[in-house]
Amino acid sequence: MMKKMSIPTSKTSLVLFLCQIISALDVPLDSKLLEELSQPPTITQQSPKDYIVDPRENIVIQCEAKGKPPPSFSWTRNGTHFDIDKDAQVTMKPNSGTLVINIMNGGKAEAYEGVYQCTARNERGAAISNNIVIRPSRSPLWTKEKLEPNHVREGDSLVLHCRPPVGLPPPIIFWMDNAFQRLPQSERVSQGLNGDLYFSNVQPEDTREDYICYARFNHTQTIQQKQPISVKVFSTKPVTERQPVLLTPTGSTSTKVELRGNVLLLECIAAGLPTPVIRWIKEGGELPANRTFFENFKKTLKIIDVSEADSGNYKCIARNTLGSVHHVISVTVKAAPYWITAPRNLVLSPGEDGTLICRANGNPKPSISWLANGVPIAIAPEDPSRKVDGDTIIFSHVQERSSAVYQCNASNEYGYLLANAFVNVLAEPPRILTPANKLYQVIADSPALLDCAYFGSPKPEIEWFKGVKGSILRGNEYVFHDNGTLEIPVAQKNSAGTYTCVARNELGKIQNEVQLEIKDPTMIIKQPEYKVIQRYGQVSFECIIKHDSTLLPTVTWLKDNDELPDDERFLVGKDNLTIMNVTDKDDGTYTCIVNTTLDSVSASAVLTVVAAPPTPAIIYARPNPPFDLELTGQLERSIELSWIPGDENNSPITNFVIEYEDALHEPGVWHYQTEVPGTQTTVQLKLSPYVNYSFRVIAVNKIGRSQPSEPSEQYLTKSASPDENPANVQGIGSEPDNLVITWEPLKGFQSNGPGLQYKVSWRQKDVDDEWTSVIVANVSKYIVSGTPTFVPYEIKVQALNDLGYAPEPSEVIGHSGEDLPMVAPGNVQVHVINSTLAKVHWDPVPLKTVRGHLQGYKVYYWKVQSLSRRSRRHVEKKILTFRGNKTFGMLPGLEPYSSYMLNVRVVNGKGEGPASPDKVFKTPEGVPGSPSFLKITNPTLDSLTLEWGSPTHPNGILTSYTLKFQPINNTHELGPLVEIRIPANESSLILKNLNYSTRYKFYFNAQTSVGSGSQITEEAVTIMDEAGILRPAVGAGKGYSEILFATSPVMHTVRPTFYKVQPLYPRIRNVTTAAAETYANISWEYEGPDHANFYVEYGVAGSKEDWKKEIVNGSRSFFVLKGLTPGTAYKVRVGAEGLSGFRSSEDVFETGPAMASRQVDIATQGWFIGLMCAVALLILILLIVCFIRRNKGGKYPVKEKEDAHADPEIQPMKEDDGTFGEYSDAEDHKPLKKGSRTPSDRTVKKEDSDDSLVDYGEGVNGQFNEDGSFIGQYSGKKEKEPAEGNESSEAPSPVNAMNSFV
Repeated sequence: MMKKMSIPTSKTSLVLFLCQIISALDVPLDSKLLEELSQPPTITQQSPKDYIVDPRENIVIQCEAKGKPPPSFSWTRNGTHFDIDKDAQVTMKPNSGTLVINIMNGGKAEAYEGVYQCTARNERGAAISNNIVIRPSRSPLWTKEKLEPNHVREGDSLVLHCRPPVGLPPPIIFWMDNAFQRLPQSERVSQGLNGDLYFSNVQPEDTREDYICYARFNHTQTIQQKQPISVKVFSTKPVTERQPVLLTPTGSTSTKVELRGNVLLLECIAAGLPTPVIRWIKEGGELPANRTFFENFKKTLKIIDVSEADSGNYKCIARNTLGSVHHVISVTVKAAPYWITAPRNLVLSPGEDGTLICRANGNPKPSISWLANGVPIAIAPEDPSRKVDGDTIIFSHVQERSSAVYQCNASNEYGYLLANAFVNVLAEPPRILTPANKLYQVIADSPALLDCAYFGSPKPEIEWFKGVKGSILRGNEYVFHDNGTLEIPVAQKNSAGTYTCVARNELGKIQNEVQLEIKDPTMIIKQPEYKVIQRYGQVSFECIIKHDSTLLPTVTWLKDNDELPDDERFLVGKDNLTIMNVTDKDDGTYTCIVNTTLDSVSASAVLTVVAAPPTPAIIYARPNPPFDLELTGQLERSIELSWIPGDENNSPITNFVIEYEDALHEPGVWHYQTEVPGTQTTVQLKLSPYVNYSFRVIAVNKIGRSQPSEPSEQYLTKSASPDENPANVQGIGSEPDNLVITWEPLKGFQSNGPGLQYKVSWRQKDVDDEWTSVIVANVSKYIVSGTPTFVPYEIKVQALNDLGYAPEPSEVIGHSGEDLPMVAPGNVQVHVINSTLAKVHWDPVPLKTVRGHLQGYKVYYWKVQSLSRRSRRHVEKKILTFRGNKTFGMLPGLEPYSSYMLNVRVVNGKGEGPASPDKVFKTPEGVPGSPSFLKITNPTLDSLTLEWGSPTHPNGILTSYTLKFQPINNTHELGPLVEIRIPANESSLILKNLNYSTRYKFYFNAQTSVGSGSQITEEAVTIMDEAGILRPAVGAGKGYSEILFATSPVMHTVRPTFYKVQPLYPRIRNVTTAAAETYANISWEYEGPDHANFYVEYGVAGSKEDWKKEIVNGSRSFFVLKGLTPGTAYKVRVGAEGLSGFRSSEDVFETGPAMASRQVDIATQGWFIGLMCAVALLILILLIVCFIRRNKGGKYPVKEKEDAHADPEIQPMKEDDGTFGEYSDAEDHKPLKKGSRTPSDRTVKKEDSDDSLVDYGEGVNGQFNEDGSFIGQYSGKKEKEPAEGNESSEAPSPVNAMNSFV
């Protein structure tokens, strides 16, 4: 059988009493009134509960309060009175309770440790602050200890203990080396939450002697350093792999207690080889989304803003290829007390009732205790109007002596909450806050609102009178609002006059008079009419108005709802608008708008511009307006309208538009109602309550709209309760402690009846709280004060009038006011991607600390200095905003090789939060900019001086400059390119041995270790050789002679100019080398069948290493060996593919710098080309003579000359037949002078070879480029080859001779 539960009588009485409590007084926000009213103290500012101070600076303990009269202040220390006057080091700020303890002039912070509490008191009560615990920060030194080196076997685990000194607050731990560089961390090596450095397995590269643990004490801005720890890793082969073993935590299970709202950090670090990977799960559930983060390479599980729902078992699993190990951490989430409903101030009138409610929650459940004026309520003076019932104090029939400040303390083992709330019992006679004789002006038939703002305690009763001896106003024609406002829904002419507002309570009476004037409405009695005008004609629109004589109207004309064109053709008169010389672009709608300080009316007309018809034609025009409008079938919500159409003017009517006017709410304003097809002349119209309807009809055809018809008779519908509620309801706080509720008021015809008001209701979301409601006048805003910062509220606004309420409105969610964010983003990290781009990461701030709508994060960054110049400049901070809850962003446009700083701030609708600690990062080097200038000065016959400036933006450390230059001939063809590498500390260079009267083009750029920058170019010309020095022969088509300069090596080459004789059997001879620092040009002569494929073999001279082989592309007779070592002797030989043993004799050369003789480039001069052509012709004649002499068995002149000189390098003719071989004209086998190496001193004696083109110039040495192309001419000296002692001398080839001079 079910037991029937009974409620005790005392409980029943309490419930009934709470239901009958009268709401507290609303005090108007009038500054003058607030200054006059008495008020108990309220604590407005205080120091934090746990206040850690810098022992080197003065201690400031804040306590600010307000009240009327201003409160006095006193302090307790460790529960007893703190006599400030007896301590010379302690002062209290004037008109404040804030203490200043002078530490900087002899005081010691340790002497002032303790628990402080401030009391603010006046005649109405006493408010107290939190218990403020003062503790000086401490940053003790590390205890000295002797650290033995750690000898660890490769693959074993290792833990380097930090064990920092205990500080207040605890220090931040990090590991660095002797160079103050952070030690790199990874999945294998990482720092634990306790500061120790864990190695899952050690590697040989972990050997070092400078593992240093640092402790940073932020409060005192000091860093303490532990003695360096040495780690030596010794290897044993093979390295044994190991299964995972947990280094921390130990065992298989552990427990963790965390407080609600805090950050939960769980850690698992494992040893093993290969390095184990950590994974986290929650047993029996999922890790909370959006609040879970993994740090320290997933070794740390981080859950922000934890709640009781996050309690449970969390398992970490460490796994590698050999197995796994796990650990279970049992997490319990407790909670310090937090408010559900904090007590709020009460302002009551004598005899009224009220309650203070203090509700808090926590884990464990907090206990609630009350204090009165800082004294436990159990021992406080008795107050018969007060009754304490747990978390509620009930006041009944209060008197002025009941004023006091009550404190609610909610506490458990994890903390406490303390809130002050006063009860202020005021006995005030009535006051009227509306200015006396205030003048109100309204248009006839419009609502009039007469204010009577008041205050008094008890709440006064308000009465209105009209006239000096009039009776009290009553009846349906007036609406009396709770705030004292008198509303006249339809003000008529006879409503004008003096109105008296009387406010009275038991303490007195006061009255105030206001004046009401009724003005005639503004009307357009002659509206502009539709016009059709021919092009270039003149048109005029009329707008004649009627208005109240006391109002000053202004008339404005618009075209297509915009200002009139700025054109002198438009003439605006007093009652009209005239347009002269009409054009097509004047076509449109013209509107006349009449404004006064109280109302506004408008009328429009359309102007159609047409061309003048050449012959009379049918005139198409807009239809005439309908007429004879009739209303039938009148009902509460509908009526039938009928009409007769006007003339359609040769264009059929397509539809009719019906408009209505509400003479009750918006007289003179016509609104769209509906439209029907042109064949229909009746329509059933839906009506709204409490509207005085008039209707008119407009006919429409293809030409346009007719003028409106004459209005129908008026029809007033009956009143009813509202059908709809206000739209666009919003709740947005304008201050951190308020909620501004706004809505779009209903329009006049939507009110459905007189006395339109709104019921505004709100309650805090997700809190067990009742709805709070207030009924306000026909306004669009209500402000709720005293709200917590940025909490969600459920809001609804319901319309009502004298006949009842609108349907139940829907709820919307709003938020109280935002405040600036409390904390800065943490764990700001910068990853430099390249020299101009960096990526910044940060941890998101807990949403509860944002205290507003999270809009995003702002990154402030600025350049500190350039690393290449070490010069600071004006700091220009740049800001990047990242919308939403992003945790990273890119920083583009950075300058290379520079030091930057940045910080990150969270942004809400109120503004920016505090900045994170400044983070320093550096960009790497980049390629430099172009040199700032290149000047070429001091031109001489054979030299130019180059001067340059370093790049404006070096973007790093300059390593060198590169100069490239080449000659330009008269046809603007470019000669061979020469490159010079110049040290970075040089700023000028003199180029010598250039060709006279020659233009050169220079290319100049700078290099850093990253690469070459952009180049600048310049051109210059050497001066004309006035002495008429003959120019030597130059390479074919090159126009450039050899140049001497001090900073770059030059190759030495000799170019022979002899004919090539086809031998009787294949052979390779006259192998010639020209070496530079790192490459050498190899050339040779080939005698044998065509289309031979050559290769070059080379090696270090005197070495037993195998020959290196390079294949020659095609059948060329030259090759460039690259990648040689400077200053090294090499051996070289040339062979032909497919002919076994067919190789040249070995040649030896040495890489390194060499001196080159001066040559002058005259190959592009006309006189020289003519001379060479003559020489070629003489050689051709000589060849013909030689052929004739050979047929006769005689000698030729060149041979005789060589015999006369007895040149040892010229081999005798074959004595068996005394003849030459056939001539070869193949271009791939250009003839070389028969000779060999250059002597060891790299010089060639002129007398060694007289029969050559050396006689035609002063230069004896030549040069050739890396691609094997020859420059200049060849001469040389070759040792005799016994195996070929019967070779014949070669005559110069006419083909190659010509090629040399072209």
